[in-house]
Amino acid sequence: MKAGALWNSASRTPIAQSGFTLIEIIIVIIVLGIIGAIGATFVNYTVEGYDAQTRRAALVDDTTLALSRMARDIRAALPNSVRVASNGSRIAIEMINVVAGERYRDGPGPNHNGDNAILKFNKPDDQFNVLPGMTQSLPADTRLVIYNVGISGANAYDNTNVITPASTTVATAADTDETQVTLSAPFQFTYRSPDQRVYFVDGPISYVCDAAQHTLTRYSGYTLMATQPIANSDFGTTGALAAEDVSGCNFAYSPGTAQRAGVATVSLTLARQGESVQLLEQVHVINAP
Repeated sequence: MKAGALWNSASRTPIAQSGFTLIEIIIVIIVLGIIGAIGATFVNYTVEGYDAQTRRAALVDDTTLALSRMARDIRAALPNSVRVASNGSRIAIEMINVVAGERYRDGPGPNHNGDNAILKFNKPDDQFNVLPGMTQSLPADTRLVIYNVGISGANAYDNTNVITPASTTVATAADTDETQVTLSAPFQFTYRSPDQRVYFVDGPISYVCDAAQHTLTRYSGYTLMATQPIANSDFGTTGALAAEDVSGCNFAYSPGTAQRAGVATVSLTLARQGESVQLLEQVHVINAP
């Protein structure tokens, strides 16, 4: 009888023993380790892919939001007021924001043939009608613009006779089926609009991209200037951050003509945690003054 062997007490025969040898256990451990490593690799790739996709989606959302806001402001720009300037790592696009656009009365009508209803160009005037009647309320800093063509002598940025002074307030009141506009001080517009267009504006807006600071900033509420502002100190007001993590911008403007819309092209690149997204948008700008 072998020492340590198990015997069947009835038949007096040895009982076979089952189990794993040390080599078999080591092989199993190695195989499980290989399978675990392969599985962990696949899981890691999946998690990394999900994280990268999430980062890219967030970048696309941030870029799209910034471009959409810029496009909205550009579409609401006063004709011939969009302009672009650059200085080192900074590039800016500026426009004058239109609150409302109407047609002024330049002659008598069935219900409106009085002197106060017609806009006069041969002398300063402080009262005239626009048609049809306006429904929106106007900001306190509203100014009037007629026939801004963006050249010397007819440029709203020069504060010439195409735009009312900042000190002149604008009020409106219903006048039958039209709206009467009243200025706090008489003003003489030099040029008539071929289509009797008058624009109600509330000031300029600028988007300044600084690739060195990785920011896109929106400025408003500052004074109209003949030379386009671009440095932070030029605006005299605090800007609102429109986008961060900006690695590059490109703004361009093709003015077109009075018969053909201008085109503003804005490109924005955002980079974050190894991911980068570049989007471009083109915005048509109506230039009929």
